Amino acid sequence: MTQEATAPAHDLKFETRKTPEATIVTCVGKINWETSGLLQNVVQPLIPQSKRIVLDLTQVSFIDSSGIGTLVKLWVSTKRADCEFGVVNLNERIKDLFRISNISKMLEGDQEYHKYLSE
Repeated sequence: MTQEATAPAHDLKFETRKTPEATIVTCVGKINWETSGLLQNVVQPLIPQSKRIVLDLTQVSFIDSSGIGTLVKLWVSTKRADCEFGVVNLNERIKDLFRISNISKMLEGDQEYHKYLSE
């Protein structure tokens, strides 16, 4: 099952796929103040129907503070719903941003999350 969403005139697209163990949301583009609301709108409804949400950021080139805030909000929402949340495949710039923001341990999915990408 694939769901695609695009922010008009913005650079963020999604592909969502569900497996028995996880819902994988592949993000393509930039997560910034213009597109972070779209990310929230795509992922939030998936939380009640998932036991694990994995954001694959392989094709995300940029995240700003609004994007970081949205990821933290999603993390909080998943924890409240007894759902796991993690992000995987970050480029070095985004990894550095996560470390500087002191959220890398909270958000970065451990190696276990990578196995859900190939299911």
